[in-house]
Amino acid sequence: MNGILLAGGFGTRLGPVTKVVSKQLLPIYDKPMIYYSLSVLMASGLRKIALVSSPNQLDLFKNLLLDGNQWGIEITYYTQSFPIGLPDVFNIVDDNFLKFGTVLMLGDNFFYGSQIAKKISNFFTVEGAAIFGYQVNDISQFGSFLVNSDNSINKLVEKKGKGSGYAVPGVYKFDSQVKSLVKTLKPSRRGELEIIDLLNVYYEKKLLTHQILDRGTAWIDTGTHENLSQASELVRVIQHAQGMLIGSPDEVAYRNGWINKKQLIKIAKSYKSSTYGKSLIDVISSI
Repeated sequence: MNGILLAGGFGTRLGPVTKVVSKQLLPIYDKPMIYYSLSVLMASGLRKIALVSSPNQLDLFKNLLLDGNQWGIEITYYTQSFPIGLPDVFNIVDDNFLKFGTVLMLGDNFFYGSQIAKKISNFFTVEGAAIFGYQVNDISQFGSFLVNSDNSINKLVEKKGKGSGYAVPGVYKFDSQVKSLVKTLKPSRRGELEIIDLLNVYYEKKLLTHQILDRGTAWIDTGTHENLSQASELVRVIQHAQGMLIGSPDEVAYRNGWINKKQLIKIAKSYKSSTYGKSLIDVISSI
């Protein structure tokens, strides 16, 4: 199983701060946004990651994340010239990368919860595709699904009217046939390939699994200024109150045994003047 991080798009909802820089490089408190989704993939056990971004932003991600060796992982970079929908990433990423199945995660999604990585890894052995459901008060901005009385999926919907319901957060598991199924999709009215249409293909084949995320998990779509601020405040409060780090690839790599303590200390010292570096040093001392 490999991971795909989608860090493209125009970030128009966050303008003008995204006029010259990708939204996934904006800070959530003391770390770049992309760190949070990357660390979740790493915590779930994925060591091969494909990062997909726009041509004018790709070098910035390469400068930040390098090849992943510093964390004991491998990062491969792909260019998406123009965003034409989430499923398009499967047309871009190499076939060999997809043949073992993939977890696709959006780089602007923020998850917090001790079991989120385990829940993702539980999907690795599931046949077909798998998604989460997250209860929200206003479903109008998200792809969503309805459930039957036995909790089975009744219908998948792309951004229906206002009201509460189960949103589909930006993390999806797909099997090796995903690329061939994407080629059967047709653009929607807005001229894009829709992730809900791809999920519906799996649903019609009875190959779609879902799990409802419980109250112990927080999910924030950080595509707006308000949500970005909420995520930053959540990280600040929890880190200060509990003396822990959220969304740190450095810490995850160490706890997974992919780097040793000496390597972690070297990384921490390189950030010693920053809040993040000081927090990382505190974490090391508590291990």
